Amino acid sequence: MKHAEIILTPEQQSMRREELRADILRPLQKISFLGKLWIAFLVVIILIGGYAYIQQLKHGLIVTGLRDYATWGIYISNFVFFVAISLVGALISSVLRLTNFTWYRPLTRIAEIIAVAGVVWAGLIIIIDMGRPDRILNLFLHPRIQSPILWDVVVISTYLTTSVLLLYLPLLPGIAICRDRLTDKPKWQRWMYKFLALGWTGTPDQWKIMKKSITILCVVIIPLAISIHTVTSWLFATTLRPGWDSTNFGPYFVAGAFLAGTGCVIIGMYVFRKVYSLEKYLTDAHFGYMAKLLVFLAFVYAYFNINEYFIPYYKMRGPEARLLTDLFSGQFAGLYWSAQILGMALPAVLLMFKSMRKPLPVTLIAIPVVVFAWVKRYLIVTPILLHPYLPIQNAPASWMNYFPSWIEIEIVAASLAGVLLIITLFSRFFPIISIWETLENEGIELDELDELNNTKNEKA
Repeated sequence: MKHAEIILTPEQQSMRREELRADILRPLQKISFLGKLWIAFLVVIILIGGYAYIQQLKHGLIVTGLRDYATWGIYISNFVFFVAISLVGALISSVLRLTNFTWYRPLTRIAEIIAVAGVVWAGLIIIIDMGRPDRILNLFLHPRIQSPILWDVVVISTYLTTSVLLLYLPLLPGIAICRDRLTDKPKWQRWMYKFLALGWTGTPDQWKIMKKSITILCVVIIPLAISIHTVTSWLFATTLRPGWDSTNFGPYFVAGAFLAGTGCVIIGMYVFRKVYSLEKYLTDAHFGYMAKLLVFLAFVYAYFNINEYFIPYYKMRGPEARLLTDLFSGQFAGLYWSAQILGMALPAVLLMFKSMRKPLPVTLIAIPVVVFAWVKRYLIVTPILLHPYLPIQNAPASWMNYFPSWIEIEIVAASLAGVLLIITLFSRFFPIISIWETLENEGIELDELDELNNTKNEKA
């Protein structure tokens, strides 16, 4: 459905396209001092994390808080979190593209780069979690088809490939614009644009092939996106432990991923809107739509939380009872109820009020949604490992509790900084708003404009 009620002449359409190009390319012209400071800060965090990882490689996992019982900690919590935020970018983008929800078009690239950055670091954090990273080769040299870990690697690798393609193909016209307009950039950057543009000139055949390829990718990536989080949940559900022995884990993980990812997209929208002055393109209406989506997803996630926790609580038998007691009223109760109330229930209630669906309020509400989404993954991992079916006996006190060491904290901080650095650098080299999709949303057909411009150039 086209939003433009007035049919513009070709000349007016060209003027509108030039206006949008200027607005979108402006942030790429020069990096401000604060922008450079932000990038430097992220790089420093990553370097400190790199030093911490060298210490882990040198001395082994003994430098972490991981022990024989708490064999997974904040590394795996971080892995599940990154998989979660990577789900929503590509999945929502694909679904809304296929169903022609045109209001979402200015948001697609923000969602897609979050997805790519998340899945890249999801794969890296798994390698970091391994005491012997060289052993990852065994997954390929000696694969076991019955192993959920093998399938996790296969799905993540496939999902990363399709996510990159879904980000890259719609970007081709934007890269071509950068190639043609950003002629004052360093030689290596101009070469990069020329190489990545793949000779794009905007011919009707190129538009047809690109749009058809995007449609195919959108269809393919939907089952892939769902499967990546489902397979991740199987890593837990196929393990016979109280709290993980659940047939509800697949949809439970997918619902939680939708909620966390939507919160990330909202935060990204607000940051880019303010930093790059994109108020004309990331409007109040977009925040209102995303706020309503967040409310819906919060209720869906609440349903699966009731299934996951309160049904076992009604029975209160054996090790499950001890685990739930710890979560509801024991040592993990503060984190558990904070995650449920501040990360799910309260945001849903607040966003029911129209005044809270403005850009700043909805962003402030999305921040605890994302923060407590990470906490929720920590609660899925750590308390359950500390509640095995057989009681922990004759073990050091440190094995009965888990708290991450500074090594783990630094490495996890570096991984979070890595995600932000990928998003930041991408937005500094490429348009963060899809120019052609935004124009098509206004009723301007770009293939016709490009054909007109190519004809003029040939005559000239």
